[in-house]
Amino acid sequence: MFSTARGSGATSQCDCGLSSMPPPEACSLAALPPTTEDSEAPGTLSLELSPPKAKMATGGILNADDVKKALDAFAVADSFDHKKFFAMVGLKAKSSDDVKKIFTVLDADNSGFIEEEELKFVLKGFAKDGRDLTDKETKAFLKAADKDGDGKIGVEEFIALVKE
Repeated sequence: MFSTARGSGATSQCDCGLSSMPPPEACSLAALPPTTEDSEAPGTLSLELSPPKAKMATGGILNADDVKKALDAFAVADSFDHKKFFAMVGLKAKSSDDVKKIFTVLDADNSGFIEEEELKFVLKGFAKDGRDLTDKETKAFLKAADKDGDGKIGVEEFIALVKE
């Protein structure tokens, strides 16, 4: 956690033990409004970093009920079948442009590829309460999609996989 006391003569400090931080005016966080939590001292701004929240892929592209049904159908570990899942959520019937939009959601680091680590969390891209894929499911999914053998899934590989 990083905290900075607001006001003249204020000092900045970091929980990692560094006492020499740039003044609040030099930090882009200084422009943020103060928190409203009672646990904070008046005029103190706290920032806790956490993993990014899953972006919802269903907005305007997929039916939320279809997504829920598909997630429920594959709720048990080692039950995931990408072909059935894509058909159940309605993605298989969508245009290539819509499939590309879903790809961009699943490409959490915006690298232009879905890497193995991102693939593990693919169901969370469809709903925040989606489960993680097991290592076995992740490897099988990657093997099915990675046609050029580079260890990651490009957008064209993803479209081809969805449309199978």
